[in-house]
Parts: sequence; C-alpha cells; structure tokens
Amino acid sequence: MLVAGLAEDGLLHEEPAAEHTRGRPTLVPGPHPDGPVALAADVREDAWELAACELGGRVTVLAVRPHDGTPQDALGPLGEAVAAHRRRLGHRVIGIGVALAGPVRHHGLVDIAHLNWRSVDVPALLGLPAPSQAEGGSSAPGVPVIGNDTAFAALAEARRGRLQGVRVGLHLHVDFDPGGVLVVDGHPVAGASGIGAELGHMPLGGGDRPCLCGARGCWAMDVGANALLRHVGLAYGGGRGREQAERVLATSQEAVRANAEALGRGIAALVNAHDPEVVTLSGHGVELRERAGAALLAACEPLLMTIRRDRPPRIEGSALGWRGSLLGAMESVFDAFLTTGGLELWRKDHPDQGRDTPDRQSVTHSTLGGERPL
Repeated sequence: MLVAGLAEDGLLHEEPAAEHTRGRPTLVPGPHPDGPVALAADVREDAWELAACELGGRVTVLAVRPHDGTPQDALGPLGEAVAAHRRRLGHRVIGIGVALAGPVRHHGLVDIAHLNWRSVDVPALLGLPAPSQAEGGSSAPGVPVIGNDTAFAALAEARRGRLQGVRVGLHLHVDFDPGGVLVVDGHPVAGASGIGAELGHMPLGGGDRPCLCGARGCWAMDVGANALLRHVGLAYGGGRGREQAERVLATSQEAVRANAEALGRGIAALVNAHDPEVVTLSGHGVELRERAGAALLAACEPLLMTIRRDRPPRIEGSALGWRGSLLGAMESVFDAFLTTGGLELWRKDHPDQGRDTPDRQSVTHSTLGGERPL
C-alpha cells in the first residue's frame, strides 16, 4: 500500500524485474523519472561536491570544485551551480541540503575556526533563503537544510550504515580535524543551540596548546590531517595539505601511530562518558583504524573504566566512506519533504504526475544527467 501510494503521487515507479520466474512478474519500485530530487552539497575545507539525490537513495554527482578557503570562493560558485541545476531540473527539486565542516548556528551562520570563518551567512552567499529552523538539521519543505558535516554523517550512518538499529552510538568523523556526535535512537544529539557535534574541541589530547577555536588543549590538535602534517613538520592549516596528509598516512607509520593513539585515548573518555554500544569512524578515521588499529585499541582499553572493559563497544569503520555527510544532507531534505505538508505541496504543484506511466524509462537508470552515479 505504501509503494502504491507513492507511485500514485508520482514519487516512485514500478516496473517488472529484469529476471523473473513463470507467472505474474515481480514489480520493482524505483525513482520516478520525473520524481522529486534533493540537491545535496558537502563543503569541505578545500573543495565542495554537489549531488542530486532521488527517492530511494540513488545519488548522482553533478559537480566537484576546489576552493581557496574563503567563504566567497567556496560558497559563491556553489550557489551558482545550485541555481543552474535547479533551473535544469525545474519542478523536480524539492530542497537543498548543505553540509559544512564547522558548527552551524541559527539561520545558517557557520564558524570554521581553522579557515577563519566567523558567523559566515551561508544562505546569503548561496543565494538561498535563510532556514526558518536550522537547529537539529530540520526544516520546512523547500527551505534549505544547513548543518554540520559530522552530524549529517552520523545521521547517514544511522539510516544506512553500521549504526542502523543501534540505540546509543557514537560517530566520529576525521578530516583535517575530528568531529563527533552522540546518536540516540537514530538521531544525532544536536545540543541546545544545534551545535553539538564538536567533540574535537574537548580537552581529550592531554596538551594545552591553543586551538584556533579559542580553547586550549583541543583533541583536534592531535587527531586528523592537520595533526599528521604537524607531526612530520609540514605546514598545516587553512584547509591546505590534503594530498600531503594522505601521503603521510601512506608512508609515515610513526605519524599514523601517534594519531591513532590520540584517537584511541579520546574514544576511551567518550565511551566512559556516554556508554555507546558502537563507535563508528568515517573520513581518515577509517584509515587510522585500518593502518594502526592495534595501537588505537592499546591506547583506548587501559583508559576505560573497569566495568566497561569486559564488554567494550565495537569500534568500526563507516560503511559509507567519505559519502556520509552528503548522504545525511540528502536524508534531511527528504525528511522535510516526506511529511503531510511536503506531500501536499507536491500534489498541488504536480496534479497530473501520478497519471504518467514512464514505460520509456527504466528505473535502473538515473535521469539526472550528472557526472557519475554513486
């Protein structure tokens, strides 16, 4: 009944499976060729990626572009790309989700300390209306959803990855710096003002060096690409050095071990505080676990409370790789759309959509015309 209702509204299309046994053919649901599309962007410190996402999770990359670390160079061209694809896809676009590598406050203001972004008005630079409810990554249908990349990655992990069915989980995303968020019953804990995914700025590293965020001794000083570069004496900061950091990951066991040990010590403190069932790692966290998993565990386990050592939580690499932030932004747009209000707006704007029978177009092929499907 659910699939039938979605098909009637022109959201899904059913067609016979490619192979079936004798008798009535099995119908396979897939995105309607003229169905809703969520645009999603992952804005990292040195580049952004824009994708179109169809109902059911099919994702097509539309554009990838490096930037110089300034708000204008990062967000201006992204806004132009979003506008161009909205014009091209027309009535199909039901919203835009944007993941950013920093805390996002009310109405889409973002701070990224190591890029010197302070209260950057993301919607204004993208040419979009300000979100009416930015906190928690939720919004009304059609209103941009702007949030932290780690929180979006955690949401995707809970929907599609290793935190599915986990009541209390901890997700850590490691890029230039680490971020982390507690996930309870499938929902990242956003905090009172929506900026709760900042575990990288807790004093978990044991030092007292000043961090660009304004605090001292942040975990971010010892974990992530910046810490790898710092360990081998290379320049770091400003969103530069991704390729060099990846070479350090591949060639310097000493730097990788130091990074993994710092990650393990911080995980122990967070496990003692939050009692998660599973800890998931994305970004460079996956590589640190793969290359120095023994060192990570050796640093973590002695710092666990005695009562936790018999059954410590699993520490697992993300099932989604680097795509979690993009997929989480997509999920948040569809969360706002798949509501009574969102579906009513769709029916109003597409009164004849459900009457179409798109037999000319197989649901196994994207109709978005992007660079490549994921």
